Amino acid sequence: MMDQLPLFNAGNAFKMKINKPIAFFDLETTGVNVSTDRIVEISIVRVSPPDEKVEVKTFRVNPGMPIPDQSSAIHGIYDKDVADKPPFAEIAQQVAHFMKDCDLGGFNSIRFDIPLLIEEFFRAGIEFDISKRKLIDSQRIFHLMEPRTLGAAYKFYCNKELENAHSAEADTLATYHILKAQIARYADKQVKDAEGKISTPIKNDMQVLHDFSVGNMVDLAGRMIMSDKGDELFNFGKYKGLKVKDTLLKDPMYYDWIMKGDFPQDTKKKLTQIKLKNFGGLK
Repeated sequence: MMDQLPLFNAGNAFKMKINKPIAFFDLETTGVNVSTDRIVEISIVRVSPPDEKVEVKTFRVNPGMPIPDQSSAIHGIYDKDVADKPPFAEIAQQVAHFMKDCDLGGFNSIRFDIPLLIEEFFRAGIEFDISKRKLIDSQRIFHLMEPRTLGAAYKFYCNKELENAHSAEADTLATYHILKAQIARYADKQVKDAEGKISTPIKNDMQVLHDFSVGNMVDLAGRMIMSDKGDELFNFGKYKGLKVKDTLLKDPMYYDWIMKGDFPQDTKKKLTQIKLKNFGGLK
């Protein structure tokens, strides 16, 4: 396990308002396709109330497939480094247990890390339910307030250089420190979005941060979004902008095409829930 980054020095003066543990995590992977790529390293920083106790677990994982050179060039993990490591299925229960009852935090986690982790759990035969977890994405806050990279964010908020960037543990600890600094800096600050709407999106409240991070997404990949009127809409392809329920009524085979296609399990699950809600009797 790598040396931990020094805790951001505002940690003792500033406390996040958390009522349950939050697990910050980062994945290093074989690529960027959440459906087909695999984890080669996962690091989890579990932060527990009331005193923000920090526990760290980091695992190297044999992905069961060659790691492309372009991916290894980014995170520095090569086939030989994971040749004797367990596949994800062998550590899945341990990872799930460490993240049990935790909200989830990360950097670009909603679009990448969470759906890819769900895919790995699915292949391991484990249901990783996120419906009762708050999802906090520091990148969403960062892009709104200070659009840069993780290393720049760490330098900006914590006044430190990010050592060992693209190692899962260093990135995860940096994300934890960044979120604390973001809340301390932006809580209750009004901002104007591109449409001129004024809001206060950042508060020391995990529900508020969850709502901001998730936005109007129905599924984690953003293939479906929620309209202002509460209707699920397709957000891609030939039916982009159209209501999901109307599309499924008009073109029932579109559901089959998605279910058989290279879409994340979370997208398929949410689409099935919408179909059952509208046509199968689910409330």
